Amino acid sequence: MLLEGKVAIITGATSGIGRDTALKFANEGASVFLTGRKNHALQQTQRDIAADGGKAAYLAADVAVPEDCQKIIDAALEQFGKIDVLVNAAGVIATGSIEDTSLEDWREMMAVNLDSVFYLMNRAVPHLQKTRGNIVNVSSVTGVRSFPNVLAYCVSKSAVDQLTRCAALELAPKGVRVNAVNPGVVITELHRRSGMDDEKYTAFLMHSKSTHPLGRVGMPHEIANAILFLASSKSGWITGETLSVDGGRHLTCAR
Repeated sequence: MLLEGKVAIITGATSGIGRDTALKFANEGASVFLTGRKNHALQQTQRDIAADGGKAAYLAADVAVPEDCQKIIDAALEQFGKIDVLVNAAGVIATGSIEDTSLEDWREMMAVNLDSVFYLMNRAVPHLQKTRGNIVNVSSVTGVRSFPNVLAYCVSKSAVDQLTRCAALELAPKGVRVNAVNPGVVITELHRRSGMDDEKYTAFLMHSKSTHPLGRVGMPHEIANAILFLASSKSGWITGETLSVDGGRHLTCAR
């Protein structure tokens, strides 16, 4: 198994990419420490992992709160004794342009999508040095390409990409790798939480078939597969990479 004996912290483990990554890591032998804001959803993910014979513990926490980030690190160490992998999968999205994005909305987007990634990386690094571990950040195609009316989201993900590259250079001499995945549109709860109702979401998914060259949107397990690769020894000579997993979306021009 690719992660036998490893310990991984996974944020956003209540649903979507984070949850699928947690299930996949546990299936590959890792002990996973789950975190997210919904206690009942974390419990369900833990139960699902345990049902397949895996090991998991969890802590309900808000990654936008620096103190909670420290609690996550401390709780994972208390539970499993070390940290080999940090996966920053928590994220939010909202619509808004340069004209109508409020300062409050801007700050919330940065707090969840960017600041939390920095906080957790900063606190995890001393422990990852001991295990010569690695970090995988979940970015977006919006970190690579520009899109209108999701201004704060695009900026936050572009910053995550640069944070990934800079940290990779700084931590390489310490034996710690840092990479990111950049998904296209994936069927998760992300867009629904931004305010899309069922009708709008269905129309959005239909339209997305035409904006992704492979002709369809992605599934969470497809992103989890890429995260697993980057977290495993299979990618032992890869660091600072922002890996597009988007059906070719980043290659396209506006149409």
